[in-house]
Amino acid sequence: MTDLPDPSTRSGAPGQGTTVPPIPSDEAYQARLKRRHRAEQRFKFYGQAAIGVAVAMLALLVLSIGSLATSAFSKHFIQFDLALDRAVVAPEGLDDPELIAENVSGFYRLVREDLAATFPEAEADTGSLRALNGLVTRLATIPMARRTADDPGRIGTTQREYIALSDDLDLYLKGYATPETEGVFSEPVATVIPGPDRTFTLTLRRADHELANAIQANDGSTLIQQGTAVARVTSDNAATLSATLLTGDAEAFAGTTPLIRYLALPETERNVSDQQIGWTLALDAQGRIDRRLNASLLGNADSTYPEIAGVAAALVGSMLTMLVTAGFAVPVGIAAALYLEEFAPKTRVTELIEVNINNLAAVPSIVFGLLGAAVFLNIFGMPRSVPFVGGLVLGLLTLPTVIIASRASLRAVPPSIRAAALGLGASKTQTVFHHVLPLAAPGILTGAIIGLARALGETAPLLLIGMVAFVAEVPSGPTDEATALPVLVYKWSTGAERAWEYNTAAAIIVLLLFMIIMNATAVFLRRRFERRW
Repeated sequence: MTDLPDPSTRSGAPGQGTTVPPIPSDEAYQARLKRRHRAEQRFKFYGQAAIGVAVAMLALLVLSIGSLATSAFSKHFIQFDLALDRAVVAPEGLDDPELIAENVSGFYRLVREDLAATFPEAEADTGSLRALNGLVTRLATIPMARRTADDPGRIGTTQREYIALSDDLDLYLKGYATPETEGVFSEPVATVIPGPDRTFTLTLRRADHELANAIQANDGSTLIQQGTAVARVTSDNAATLSATLLTGDAEAFAGTTPLIRYLALPETERNVSDQQIGWTLALDAQGRIDRRLNASLLGNADSTYPEIAGVAAALVGSMLTMLVTAGFAVPVGIAAALYLEEFAPKTRVTELIEVNINNLAAVPSIVFGLLGAAVFLNIFGMPRSVPFVGGLVLGLLTLPTVIIASRASLRAVPPSIRAAALGLGASKTQTVFHHVLPLAAPGILTGAIIGLARALGETAPLLLIGMVAFVAEVPSGPTDEATALPVLVYKWSTGAERAWEYNTAAAIIVLLLFMIIMNATAVFLRRRFERRW
């Protein structure tokens, strides 16, 4: 009979025994279990905190961009009732529809004449007239010219038109040009005493003597308004206010309680003058200013004026570029993945190719831009700034991602599918194309669309092949001059006028919606065709 070993020892090195550690007591076991539970709870908390921080940063990003974009999705328009005089909009020799659409100066002349008739005080000097014409930019009349060209029967009639207000005054009405607070006279103005050069003095009642302190404390301009009459306060004391009339009639203030506007920034620190603000407020009081949806943001191409600039050309350019990218990267990437995964022998050459494909997926996008500029532009002489070349460059960028995703999807198909097909007499090609590829299609499509979504947001490669050009017309094909949404975002973000900041945010929203649609398509296709094993 074999002797049992001493339970206090374990077999160790030859001729030696190892002492068995004592069994922990119940208290020690419970303490160790509690520590392990606490560690698991801490790890769970760290994971939840990380997700919370990521969601908070995403929400902050969306809110910050969305708050800016809200301003760009609407804008203010001035209402005009214009008599479309044939001698102005379609004189002899310019009566062809195409020439009428190009006769923007004639339509702008009608707008300037209407403004001058509304505010005759602007005709006093050239500077005032130039400031008045600045309420509406010349290119803002393009939609009116195109409508008239499409319907020549409008010529000779009076039409109601809504022309976009200039971007600086639009921002003022939205509250972005200068911080502004409002006040009101507590009692009607006692008397109005006219002075020289459109100046006048208001005599205040005792209850409004404290207005002088508020006006003196304001570092910017102080305007008073009663209906269509607007004036700028120039000096004050306890009983009177001296003001210069900007527009309207000074007598309109007599016996009324005017509205007081305290503009925090002085006139020299903003892009709109007190005079232009006065005219804008008068138009608003007349009911001629209306805030509407900014349809030009999605319907117009790029422009040098932010109030009429749109993303239509860039949006179509991005779509055309993505079509070329998908037409090049998806078939080539899937074919390469099928060969490497199903047909290629496992040699050092194929292993080297696989390593290089994985490395190319991590190469910075600007390198592909340099490659595209060197090969497609310099060697093959292809035109700059066209979606066809941009699509090829982005196709090179997307190709490694498509190959890697396609190989992973093919590898996920169970080997039993291949064995069953081969056992029933199918050839290798039939097995791959009739059985393996259809089952791997959801993953392949998902990887391809995600790769295209990444390419959609790339800017550097497109900059290097010249797709940063100013494009004023919507492209009609992949060989027309075009730009893309990421490039337009970059271009608008460098604009000097403040309105470009809000337009940039709106363009980012459009780009994000485009990418969300592409990713949602990938999710739908995956769930629609996914097979569970």
